[in-house]
Amino acid sequence: MKPIRNIAIIAHVDHGKTTLVDCILHQCKVFRDNQQTGELILDSNDLERERGITILAKNVSVEYKGHKINIIDTPGHADFGGEVERVLNMADGVLLLVDAFEGPMPQTRFVLAKAIELGLKPIVVINKVDKPNCKPDEVQDSVFELMFHLDATEDQLDFQTVYGSAKHGWMSGDWKNPSTDVSYLMDQIIEQVPAPKIIEGNLQMLITSLEYSSYIGRIAIGRVLKGSVKTGQQISLVKRDGKVVTSKIKELFVFEGLGKCKIEEVKCGDICAVSGIDGFEISDTICNLENPEGLPPIPIDEPTMSMLFTINNSPFFGKEGKYVTSRHLRDRLFLETEKNLALRVEETDSPDAYRVYGRGVLHLAILVETMRREGYELQLGKPRVIIKEINGKRCEPIEILTIDTPEETAGKVIEFVNQRKGEMLVMQPKNDLIHLEFEIPARGLIGFRSQIMNLTAGEAITGSRFKDYQPWKGEIKERQNGTLVAMETGTAIAYAINKLQDRGDFFIDPGKEIYMGQVVGENNRPGDMVINLTKSKKLTNMRASGSDEKIRIAPAIIFSLEEAMEYIQDDEYVEVTPKSIRLRKILLAEHERKRANMKIEA
Repeated sequence: MKPIRNIAIIAHVDHGKTTLVDCILHQCKVFRDNQQTGELILDSNDLERERGITILAKNVSVEYKGHKINIIDTPGHADFGGEVERVLNMADGVLLLVDAFEGPMPQTRFVLAKAIELGLKPIVVINKVDKPNCKPDEVQDSVFELMFHLDATEDQLDFQTVYGSAKHGWMSGDWKNPSTDVSYLMDQIIEQVPAPKIIEGNLQMLITSLEYSSYIGRIAIGRVLKGSVKTGQQISLVKRDGKVVTSKIKELFVFEGLGKCKIEEVKCGDICAVSGIDGFEISDTICNLENPEGLPPIPIDEPTMSMLFTINNSPFFGKEGKYVTSRHLRDRLFLETEKNLALRVEETDSPDAYRVYGRGVLHLAILVETMRREGYELQLGKPRVIIKEINGKRCEPIEILTIDTPEETAGKVIEFVNQRKGEMLVMQPKNDLIHLEFEIPARGLIGFRSQIMNLTAGEAITGSRFKDYQPWKGEIKERQNGTLVAMETGTAIAYAINKLQDRGDFFIDPGKEIYMGQVVGENNRPGDMVINLTKSKKLTNMRASGSDEKIRIAPAIIFSLEEAMEYIQDDEYVEVTPKSIRLRKILLAEHERKRANMKIEA
């Protein structure tokens, strides 16, 4: 058996993790069969390629100088903390990747804290040293300070630093002396990361991840922590709650390059995939049949946000999607909870609606985007933070928010965050930007990103991480403006939109099919306004010079899924189908909305 190294790559979003793994795969001559030129090998999911972020943790393995190196590429966003937390259990060391210009960011702290807690040995990789104005030496000092604050051990603080540019495919011990490849980094992994401890005895393997294959069903992935496992072996499965179930292993696989290779036996220390086990969940332990010894289950960060998912009952339901019934929605949501650890689904009083709990708006938006691409139609209610009673007090989740913004917009940013009950902790210059840190209620971050981008002309760099629960901070002002609501079902006419442009901004273009009760724009004033967009110009046989003025219509505001989720109010839904994202009132008829408002006022 070859010597093994198990290593996870952790970093903030967009610091170059997946690009670095690509360099390692190229160095070890591993490629994907259907790979396009210039495409990242590991971002195999369409959503990951489009957004440029890693959503799902992935396992690959390479061979270098007679060693087998198992590499786990992890997500960098705090919303996917459930993914990071469990896959770090498979590693013995971590590559902490930090941008040479930006330095450690909020999510760097989040994932590094998890790794230090587990006692993993870090190697610090300072990436993008070819960027103008970068300060690799200062960044290395700030990483040391961060580890010190996170209570790293002496051994963890004695880390090796590697400098380089993953984009240009080199790593070296000195950022002023570029090399030609990443072999320096590979050598450091073999030297610095400890080999897995070989523990003889009864089998123990913690299931930390899962995959699904249409041919062989659900596949459990984990690391053999004690003993060894064989194909055809009878095993005991110890559940999270301590219950023991017997089962049998059909097939065993180890990771080789980007794929898997069938094998008869996997020894202690290696990462493997197991098929044939029924009813397993992440955090269950695969043990010996006679003497089952369960391992402690993986602790998972609790959800901080919830959202109502319900079937699409708009006048346009079923026109674009394949899966439209409550049974389809229920099955898909409960299937997701099996592999998405940080997600929870609860049934509501209505048989057509479910409350889904997640780590943040992005976490829930990725689920919705995946479902719509699979052909689902559904509607979403307004995101809500999870409120808890602690010592008799009403408490809410608090986030640490960091913003790097140009000096001229810093005043506007501070004022805006204060309006959302944010309290400033830090204000200091950072390169040519001002670095701000706040404590802010999680509900203050709903709809925050688009507003802050407007205030800073798109130049702000923001990030946040969960801190703790604190007493309720009071009411936060929400959207001030009302909406423009369609009066009739039909086709939006350019003539009608043109006549109503002074009333507000529109979310639809001429020629779009609309229905009564659909939110078609934002009113310039508070309160909703019902408008008729299906009204065309009355034609006469009289023509007069100058009476037919040219129509000039401003482009429609098109929302992304997250922006739509953050924009809606309590009496509105986002309608999501494979081809469209629409906003609508929950009660489509105007007289029903008036009656409901009268009841609330009474």
